[in-house]
Amino acid sequence: MRNARRIGLAALGMCLVIAGCATVTHAEVNNSPDVVSQLTPDRPSVSLTLTPSPKSHDVAPGRAVTATAEGGTLTKVTLIGADGTAVKGSLTDNRTTWRAGQKLGFGKTYTLTARAVDDDGQRLVKRSRFTTAVPSRQVSVWPAVEDGATVGVGMPISLQFSGPVANKAVVERTLHVKTSPQTTGDFHWFSDSWVVWRPKEHWQPGTKVTLDAEIYGRHFGNGVYGAQDVSTDMTIGRQVVAVANGKTHQMNVWINGKKVKRIPISMGDRKHPTPHGTYGVMGEYHNYTMDSSTYGVPVKSPDGYKIKIKLATRMSYSGIFYHSAPWSVADQGHRNVSHGCINMSTADARWLMRNSKLGDLITVVKSGGERLEPTDGFSFWQMPWQKWRNGGVS
Repeated sequence: MRNARRIGLAALGMCLVIAGCATVTHAEVNNSPDVVSQLTPDRPSVSLTLTPSPKSHDVAPGRAVTATAEGGTLTKVTLIGADGTAVKGSLTDNRTTWRAGQKLGFGKTYTLTARAVDDDGQRLVKRSRFTTAVPSRQVSVWPAVEDGATVGVGMPISLQFSGPVANKAVVERTLHVKTSPQTTGDFHWFSDSWVVWRPKEHWQPGTKVTLDAEIYGRHFGNGVYGAQDVSTDMTIGRQVVAVANGKTHQMNVWINGKKVKRIPISMGDRKHPTPHGTYGVMGEYHNYTMDSSTYGVPVKSPDGYKIKIKLATRMSYSGIFYHSAPWSVADQGHRNVSHGCINMSTADARWLMRNSKLGDLITVVKSGGERLEPTDGFSFWQMPWQKWRNGGVS
């Protein structure tokens, strides 16, 4: 009788176990990833890495937000703001990495949730709640060329920030210069708010250039963040190169390697010699007023002037232009009588303006002036390549 009682209790125990298993249906297991992880004796072989990590604070809004699965694949990823707004993103083809595709806001809280499954069907869920930074200051950036412009072979990519940036290495990593064909070049910093990218050699005509300044939400140090992204394209046009000779008083012009014109000129006189070196065309003007008082010489002084110029092209920040000068036609081709600019006839100035563009190169030789400074306009070619590279940090 005692053995029969033991058998009965054992059978009752088996029934209890079976009954306990029967409380979770097949459908419920399939629809409850968290339950699958808990009920399965083996831990999932898949692991999840979320960036930013849970409880992160002062996250740069421009930082990449990612979810990565190892030992399995992602089934679903969401990034939700505190106000319920979903941030869109995309999966890689092998479904192992998800990346947010939209910019985050400053001073916002987000929850990143990733779900993954391994080869055995084991599921894993991981969440990261993080908060983005509040900037002490934001900076913008302006390229010196208009989007879609056709420019000369000497055109630099000059970028001016609205304020100083401390971490220049981070800034450079946000500035992407893409060229076709591929062109060797580098950055040079002239101040904490001014950086220039130029190729090692003059651009090849026909080169397509794209600048993507992806600065939004990136931390540049001391609480300073990028304000907005900027993108611009330019195309390198035909090669136009001019050489102005202060001894012969002539300017020779080449287009795509062929000499096409010889222009009589008059450069700076002995008191105002034109700086020698390679200039870049910076801008063209019609009916431009030149005023000596803008650089400290009173208009009514012996060397002063204020005159309207019909055609003028800027070559430097310091006030060197080539321009129409009908009053000095008798001197052009014979002697230097200007205050530093390159004088030529109205007809020749019109021809040169029609055939040149932003970034074309004008080299002044034998002028008797000082050496042109690399920072005086688009004259960056004045700096040797090795020295140029030493001014970058990437």
